Amino acid sequence: MRHLLPLRFIDAVARAGSIRKAAETLAITSTALNRRILAMEEDLGVPIFERLPRGVRLSAAGEILLHHFRAQLSDMEQVKSQIADLSGERRGHVSIACSQALLPYFLPAQISSYRSAHPAVTFSVYLRDRAAAEQALVDFSADLALVFEPVRLMDVQVLQTVRQPVYAVMTSTHPLAGQGTLRLRDCLRYPIALPTTPYGVRHLLEAAVRRTSLSLHPVVESDSFEFLRYHAQAEDIITFQIAIGLPAASESQTLVSLPLDERDVPHGALYIGQLRGRALSVAAARFANQMLGTFAERFDCV
Repeated sequence: MRHLLPLRFIDAVARAGSIRKAAETLAITSTALNRRILAMEEDLGVPIFERLPRGVRLSAAGEILLHHFRAQLSDMEQVKSQIADLSGERRGHVSIACSQALLPYFLPAQISSYRSAHPAVTFSVYLRDRAAAEQALVDFSADLALVFEPVRLMDVQVLQTVRQPVYAVMTSTHPLAGQGTLRLRDCLRYPIALPTTPYGVRHLLEAAVRRTSLSLHPVVESDSFEFLRYHAQAEDIITFQIAIGLPAASESQTLVSLPLDERDVPHGALYIGQLRGRALSVAAARFANQMLGTFAERFDCV
């Protein structure tokens, strides 16, 4: 809608950190976009952006203004979704911030299922682990967050908590591959590959070894679980993942996943939430309900 264009201009510049780069994404000239920004700053009587040698950044007033604008844009999405429902045609857009484990299997299946019934609904999916997922709710860049072992939940209305055991992932030829439930001490007798410290799986493993005389000495570290999975296969070493990030047994011919004993590594928690006090669009709310139903069927939920 045209009256929302100034809001989108400021949001685009804030995300790009540059008027020139934002103009490219908006398909207008940087001169025209700069004139729009200057006109809004003149109306407000304060600068929205600080001009830097390379790019721009929001001023204190700009931060306040952008938060208000993003709330308005979110409210408009909700209104458009409700109006579309009146006509019997489900429309809308759903933005999701999520931990890596949700990306390869769970969310593609969920979004595909939802869009098969409502093809006019569009989605954005952003990789945001732990603290970054909550921030995505706060700045309205995400409607829903699915995050494993979040740092805090101050601004989040938790819709569901899903218990997630940690699994050791290895090749089918690894010496431990024929075991059932594994003890952590047995895994640490072999070379391991771990996610970097910001991630929830690493947090759980570090907490586990602090209660023992064991220690973690990864031979490989990465912020990509996909890389860790492939490297475990390439070097025949052990890596770790939570249940929702694992393929079905029939989909993996060369890797096996075995649960770690809960006495060693207690189950972690995957939280599904939205910004506290925010009313979701119809599309986002119903997609959330679909996921909650799937979680309840497949996992131990709180």
